Amino acid sequence: MDLRETARLAAGAIADRLAAPDDVRDLDLKQGWWPQSLAHGAVGVALLHIERARAEQGPWQRVHDWLACAVDGGAVGGADAHLYYGAPALAFALHSAADRPGRYARALSTLDTHVTNLVCTRLRAAHDRMDHGEFPELAEFDTIRGLSGLGALLLHRGTNPDLLRNVLTYLVRLTEPVKHDGELLPGWWSHLAPSGKRSPDYPEGHANNGVAHGIGGPLALLALTARQGITVPNQNEAITRTLNWLDRWQQDGPAGPWWPYWITRDQLRNGQPGPGPSRPSWCYGTAGFARAQQLAALVTGDTHRQHLAETALQQAMTDPGQRNATVDLSLCHGFAGLAHITQLAAADAITPGLTNCLPSLLAPITDTAPDTLVHTLCSPADGGDIGLLEGAAGTALALHAFSTEGPSLSGWDSCFLTN
Repeated sequence: MDLRETARLAAGAIADRLAAPDDVRDLDLKQGWWPQSLAHGAVGVALLHIERARAEQGPWQRVHDWLACAVDGGAVGGADAHLYYGAPALAFALHSAADRPGRYARALSTLDTHVTNLVCTRLRAAHDRMDHGEFPELAEFDTIRGLSGLGALLLHRGTNPDLLRNVLTYLVRLTEPVKHDGELLPGWWSHLAPSGKRSPDYPEGHANNGVAHGIGGPLALLALTARQGITVPNQNEAITRTLNWLDRWQQDGPAGPWWPYWITRDQLRNGQPGPGPSRPSWCYGTAGFARAQQLAALVTGDTHRQHLAETALQQAMTDPGQRNATVDLSLCHGFAGLAHITQLAAADAITPGLTNCLPSLLAPITDTAPDTLVHTLCSPADGGDIGLLEGAAGTALALHAFSTEGPSLSGWDSCFLTN
């Protein structure tokens, strides 16, 4: 059977297993039941059905059922809300589902008010923190919980460019170096551990490089907005500063370039990162780093960097050691994410060969019979996760994207800042 047809059938089998909220409420889900979670709950599953409905491969009733489940009880706002949870997550999904003018207009207007208030509050706090010379928490700026993720939502919505530019202005400032105890540090240096908490293992904090929780997310947003002509003063300089930091820490091994997940103060002083490369995932690995740098190269016209990023991605995707470090099927850090990023990068590439990586990246998913695949992804015995980030819905979306070859119709992947 043709590989794209195999992927289409597998995506359809997962979507059928997740047809309605009542079909999965009895599962002992690894992350629990969080209806308003884009990462693990109903909002993420809704995205799967939205994309399939817009491609005329699934019924809209499934979309409505999952969205109704997500909004039951009202939108979660306040300090706990971010792109992957609460009102912003609902706004992201409803916008993705708005296949005609006016659909969900009233609900989106209400959610936009929540999002605007949240972003303005976060921006004021961030600038106040910088004015006082304090270190940021990762959740201030990252993709999952921070302003980069909220910026991705504003870019997705396209209804408040001024607020989006305010986010970009903040990110430009975030990339400016700061001096602390006589040492020059990147502006995103955090006093916390990569977990987002204080730890004796990170007594002086760290600089996080990842797309999910580090400077890779701001870099990608700065590049994606510039690609759409949305810019602020010194945006290119901020992109360049961030790229220079990644260049400083680029490591060249037998399997090609790789970048450390983060840098501690001791590593900053001695110029030596930890061992690697580790798994080449979206959240922290070479796949995420390479795509962010490819996007930056596209907007700066740097074909040398673009070729380097594409070559790094291709080498990582064909390196047995890095492939063996990938042990699940998810978008966040599994084979679905590797395949989808490679597909996106290949569509923009000037370097040949990336599409040749896709069959082997998809093989751990497509070589499994659909019924077995569904059981593996959703079985309580295997710690099932139905969601977008680490679960069945995300894996199905990557399969759907491969089977259709074209760009996303709903823009679901923009919440990863990869497109």
